[in-house]
Amino acid sequence: MEKHLEDLFPLMGVEHDCILSKQGDITVVFEVELPEIFTLSDQEYEAFHQAWVKAVKVLPKHSVFHKQDWFVRSKFQPDFTTGDTSFLSRSSERFFNERPFLDHKCYILLTKKPMGRKVSTSLFSNLLRKSIVPPQVLNPQLLQDFLDSAGQFKRILEDSGFVTLKRLKEGDLLSMDRRIGLIEKYCFLSENDREFFTRDIHFKEGIQVGDQHCQLYTLGDAADLPALCGSRINYDRYSTDKAKFSVGFASSLGQLLPCNHIYNQYIFIENAGKTVQKLESKRLRLQSLSAYSRENMIARDATNDFLNEAISQQRLPVKAHFNLLVWTDSKEEAKDLKNLVSSALAQMDAAAKQETIGAPQIFWAGIPGNEADFPINDTFDTFAEQATCFLNMETAYRSSLSPVGIRLGDRLTGRPVHVDISDEPVKRGICTNRNKFILGPSGSGKSFFTNHMVRSYYEQGTHIVLVDVGHSYKGLCDLVKGYYFTYDEKNPIRFNPFYIGEGDTLDTEKKESIKTLLLALWKKDNESFNRSEYVALSNALHLYYEKLEKQPSLFPCFNTFYEFLQVEFVSVLQTDKVKEKDFDVANFLYVLRPYYQGGEFDYLLNATENLDLLNERFIVFELDNIKEHPILFPVVTIIIMEVFISKMRKLKGIRKMILIEEAWKAIAKEGMAEYIKYLFKTVRKFFGEAVVVTQEVEDIISSPVVKQAIINNSDCKILLDQSKYQNKFEQIQELLGLTEKERALVLSVNKANDPTKRYKEVFISLGGMLSKVYRTEVSMEEYLAYTTEETEKVKVTQYALKYGSIEKGIAAIVNEARNELFHKN
Repeated sequence: MEKHLEDLFPLMGVEHDCILSKQGDITVVFEVELPEIFTLSDQEYEAFHQAWVKAVKVLPKHSVFHKQDWFVRSKFQPDFTTGDTSFLSRSSERFFNERPFLDHKCYILLTKKPMGRKVSTSLFSNLLRKSIVPPQVLNPQLLQDFLDSAGQFKRILEDSGFVTLKRLKEGDLLSMDRRIGLIEKYCFLSENDREFFTRDIHFKEGIQVGDQHCQLYTLGDAADLPALCGSRINYDRYSTDKAKFSVGFASSLGQLLPCNHIYNQYIFIENAGKTVQKLESKRLRLQSLSAYSRENMIARDATNDFLNEAISQQRLPVKAHFNLLVWTDSKEEAKDLKNLVSSALAQMDAAAKQETIGAPQIFWAGIPGNEADFPINDTFDTFAEQATCFLNMETAYRSSLSPVGIRLGDRLTGRPVHVDISDEPVKRGICTNRNKFILGPSGSGKSFFTNHMVRSYYEQGTHIVLVDVGHSYKGLCDLVKGYYFTYDEKNPIRFNPFYIGEGDTLDTEKKESIKTLLLALWKKDNESFNRSEYVALSNALHLYYEKLEKQPSLFPCFNTFYEFLQVEFVSVLQTDKVKEKDFDVANFLYVLRPYYQGGEFDYLLNATENLDLLNERFIVFELDNIKEHPILFPVVTIIIMEVFISKMRKLKGIRKMILIEEAWKAIAKEGMAEYIKYLFKTVRKFFGEAVVVTQEVEDIISSPVVKQAIINNSDCKILLDQSKYQNKFEQIQELLGLTEKERALVLSVNKANDPTKRYKEVFISLGGMLSKVYRTEVSMEEYLAYTTEETEKVKVTQYALKYGSIEKGIAAIVNEARNELFHKN
């Protein structure tokens, strides 16, 4: 027989942001923000569990704790509204369009039952009757006492540091302004807050809400429960021989169950004294009947143990019930849900019981505000400590609201999340600097991750200087039309330190860097220079730039400077009667002759393009062919120093990043150790960040520069797949100061990757306080821009030449690949 919901509905309304039932129950609702999955250690799970126990114990007698976790299958919705996005950003949005993931919302509902309320059972539920509101509800003091208990509950949980609770107001509980409220959302199983329509509810063949076929699985009988429970459980997929990976005890019923479901967790706090009295009576009955059957004897002993534990350890006896409501709009898929749920329960050593007869009453009691009408015969006796083990403790990865950061992937599904590893950690006091140390062996996806990070920062307005060995950033540099300095015989490396770009000035720093360069070219490492030589060079530079101001047609470069020295400065020295021992100009000109027009290195300091290094936002110095060169390498390193220090000091309010790939090994040899130390200690003061990338553990240990300056001043540590080193990981762990939790996370990287997707995982530690593993998953366009595979790089270059730009070349390769896949299918 058809009935209208409004005639049966157990709730009376919402007053003072509390839900009132027609039986006089008062319910306070909190929305909860839980810790992200795969981020807690064994000790943190235990501490979190203890916080739940303490919080439940402050609730008054005759109250109900109901935690309702919603897990709804959703699809990622890209943002195509921004018109100024780059070619790679647009391709990323298209790639992740409609990526499925499990959206999670968590609510805690605290219900206070009025005194003398009749207990509900499967046979007697307010689904079948309604009554007048009891007079106790009208007493404001009783309401205030309950709200005070709810406030203490909230404070205890938030003080643990693991969760935040937000009290839901009337507008969140009731539907209004084209936004569905929590009560109606549950009744009609609405999968999002804007789904504004009603559905029929059928209880004839199971539960059916509109076109959604529902199944209810319960843990309400002690026989179905696991023999042991705890705050955490080993997650075998990410565990190794060297480290066990932990998840919450009930995680398999939460984020790890990949279907639409609601996980309801009930704890009923009754009068503890009366409960103990009842159990004492039961024990005596079983004692007298124990001679007649072994079952009675076992039950007597179990009851006796329960009472002993309650009294000796001051445990709070409670009643508990846990259930899973799963649903789908496909009848075919409904058959698979039982297997999914059975498997999830089996992981915690529990048995699945599908409810049929009692399902309507249990579903009905799940309506927010109707917890007190739960059929008590579907609960089991336990203690608060054991009951809270079954609570879902985790949620999905969250995106940062910061405008700065990189797009990485949720570890479970690959859903894009925005991650800020620079500003937000500093603002929150987790990190004291923005420097980063990246460690990953060859083939672990290190260059791939750094390309992705650098591209993200570049698009957010950062000035980037890259020092590379191995051409890892050529594709990205071409794509953003940056400056790429490299050496080959046909096109040797060229600079022009004498050029002053627009917005730049000839300040003290510029003069000092040119003098340092000239002295490095003139004197050997073991030769010193005297004060008079330094003063002479200062005068020469001053007079040279005065000449340039008077003659704007004269192009600033080493050639014109050398000519100025030959003619005008020599006569100045003669006029001033400067002696040869004070400044041997003939020797200076002779030694520097190879850098002048017609000399062996005349190309090096006379560049006529890629001149404005201060204002260019993307500069790559590729040192592969010159890292062993006795003349070119020292010159290039001095120029790199000058470029970044100039950016640091002159670009106010603009983010700067210097990333040194494997080249740091060569740089450290050439007397640049002090520069690296200086850089890592001071860059944070200039809104900058220094990043060092390396692949060999031995390199870190053997270099005191890296060990002391870089690691100690890099609060962000990024590690890629370390499975090659898992047997000697203790060394890395000690060196980087990683905790046991971080060790387990690092060793879990790439342990259970989805074989249908192409990605590598990356571990990120922020100040040793926040640690997480993410996916680095990108679109095919991004992959081709970042790739370091020789054959793929050659193909990209060929297509770029053929189609006129690297962007068009990449787009053509992607189109060809998609057409090929389409024809195969």
